[in-house]
Amino acid sequence: MDDEFNITYITLGGLVEVDKYRYLYFLIMFTAYILILCFNVTILYLIWIHQNLHEPMYIFIAALLINSLVFSTAIYPKLLIDFLSEKQIISYSACLFQFFIYYSLGGSEFLLLAAMSYDRYVSICKPLQYPAIMRKTTVSIFLILAWLLPACQIAVPVILSADVKLCNSILDGILCNNSVYSLHCVSSRARSIFGVVALLNIALLPLLFILFTYTRILIITCRSSREVKTKAAQTCLPHLLVLISFSCLCAYDVIIVRLGSDLAKTVRLIMTLQVVLYHPLFNPVIYGLKMKEISKHLRRLFCQAKVI
Repeated sequence: MDDEFNITYITLGGLVEVDKYRYLYFLIMFTAYILILCFNVTILYLIWIHQNLHEPMYIFIAALLINSLVFSTAIYPKLLIDFLSEKQIISYSACLFQFFIYYSLGGSEFLLLAAMSYDRYVSICKPLQYPAIMRKTTVSIFLILAWLLPACQIAVPVILSADVKLCNSILDGILCNNSVYSLHCVSSRARSIFGVVALLNIALLPLLFILFTYTRILIITCRSSREVKTKAAQTCLPHLLVLISFSCLCAYDVIIVRLGSDLAKTVRLIMTLQVVLYHPLFNPVIYGLKMKEISKHLRRLFCQAKVI
């Protein structure tokens, strides 16, 4: 009986009419992946080479863009291979690794956005204390915690799932998210508890902190001069746009997993593609267009390219 449930490969059954649309799928996602690489690397390059962008705010933006690159590289190559393959399969160990990258980077995103909101709070509400508070050491600690804390917390349910017996080999999706738990023969209370704790620590608490800091910023800027209001709008609006976008996509991920088979296959596919497409693609666009200093260097870069 043990051999019967010893499933090592999982079939990804989330694609719709893949035989008919495989080349269209491939073209769309390959184009998106190239754009993601180009957009994110360009903004990272500008932050790297320009000294005036070596400030905490831009360092946190660079960390977000690195997250987007790692996330996309963990998802897109496998998707592109699946589009051109007769069978869309993945080993269980590779599936767990994709799950780990997917959720640890998602948690890291919330923590980085929380660090950015704190940076803006100190910059706008306590400008005289900003150099003393947001030192290089402080920024380094924030970055380490943003990457290490989610990785450690997501590693626990992944390790607990490593030796679990599977009673189903077909996953209703195109990537390995929380729906992988539906393949397990027996649900684990310990894994569920760790999942809830991780959700609180790396998503809900950072989100509440972000809302608190931006509320404080809003209250203080309403009492301040037009110059302070302009500065707040220029630096906080891109972060808020990214936060709203990312929160909506995270809600999509939860809806996809919770509703499962209640969703039509096409709807589930479209929602999943939005989760993996919009955020890494539009993050650099938002920061490139809305952040004044980055936008300025971006225009200079393209003007030089035209001259050459």
